[in-house]
Amino acid sequence: MLNWWLPENVSTYGADIDWLFHLIYWITGITFVLVAGALIGFLIVYRRRPGRKARFTHGNTTLEIVWTVVPTLILVILTMLSLPAWSRIKMHVPESDVHIRVTGKQFNWEVTYPGPDGKFDTEDDRTFDNEIHFPVGKPVVVHLRSKDVIHSFFVPSFRFKQDAVPGREIRQWFEITKPGKYEVPCAELCGFGHSGMKGWAFAHTADDYEKWLVANVNAPAASGESPPAAGGAAPAEAKAPGKGKK
Repeated sequence: MLNWWLPENVSTYGADIDWLFHLIYWITGITFVLVAGALIGFLIVYRRRPGRKARFTHGNTTLEIVWTVVPTLILVILTMLSLPAWSRIKMHVPESDVHIRVTGKQFNWEVTYPGPDGKFDTEDDRTFDNEIHFPVGKPVVVHLRSKDVIHSFFVPSFRFKQDAVPGREIRQWFEITKPGKYEVPCAELCGFGHSGMKGWAFAHTADDYEKWLVANVNAPAASGESPPAAGGAAPAEAKAPGKGKK
């Protein structure tokens, strides 16, 4: 319908979100046109005229019930239509061997990968600033945290948006269908440097992701190679694995 004005969808569940977005857009758009048309009509029909006397009316109980019940029914129907997508996307996290911890702080994203032992908070963890790498065609489980205030991890092309709340770890997921480099802004006003809080998501083919893991996560800390970007080229933003944090 209106896909031309949205970022390209590269997520497996993006179509469900876009459908709901467009449905709500049309409902609110039609409502706006009707209300604005009625307002303009009343301004014209009931404008002040010479010799016309103002008249007080108490209201219309039937009309008031109708314009209360109709929006309520619309919201109930939208809720029922949203529940399957909400349940599949937000309430169920699929099994995956790709787990990444993303920690928001003023004002950057810290992205942590478990090392060869596959566990977080051990000596072989590797952490990078403002870059997240993952394979396409496979669910990616994100463990979202915040060090200070509420941040919001937002990737428009993934149709993924989730607040990071201090004191909590929130598990969410996405599955991407197209390799590429995607912007990751913070979508929650988090302080003076909020506008500059931006990272990058690199979606790799399966082979390129394995190469990136070998070179950056499973490699010894002294390795001097830079992480390749999506498709295999080295991005300027990427850090050498020797500069990753433990």
